[in-house]
Amino acid sequence: MIEAHATTKYVRTSAQKAGLVLALIRGKDVNHALATLQYTRKAIAADIAKVLRSAIANAQNKEGFNGDVDRLFVSACYANQGPAQKRVRPAPMGRAFRVLKRTAHLTVRVSERPEKVVAIAADSAAPADSAPKRARRTPAAKKPAAARGTAKRAPAKKTAKK
Repeated sequence: MIEAHATTKYVRTSAQKAGLVLALIRGKDVNHALATLQYTRKAIAADIAKVLRSAIANAQNKEGFNGDVDRLFVSACYANQGPAQKRVRPAPMGRAFRVLKRTAHLTVRVSERPEKVVAIAADSAAPADSAPKRARRTPAAKKPAAARGTAKRAPAKKTAKK
């Protein structure tokens, strides 16, 4: 099973904002993830799409890759916090406020979906799903409404104000 990843560092966004977009593509196949990123209205989506394309290219260049990009999916993606650029903003009465311009490190990991294996029964006379099934409860065997807690209740009495 092929697994590849790509990382970009020092992206000018916070890790929290990038994490929101990364959550949209986690677990999806790469074509669906790229389509999702294309129509996501966040500025970081373009940077994440670039990293995802790089991860796909890394997987294609790995030895043992069968050439089927449709079997790749986003197995993991996360944003780690990078160093913050510290800036100073003038404030009233000669003071200064500190401004943190945050950065993030984006990582996207893609993997190949395993091929589906079909199990063949050893004894061809007995079907594989011949195990006894549990009997379902019939509607007549249900509990009464009062026991289920769905019985109708009398309306509460209203008290008059004096």
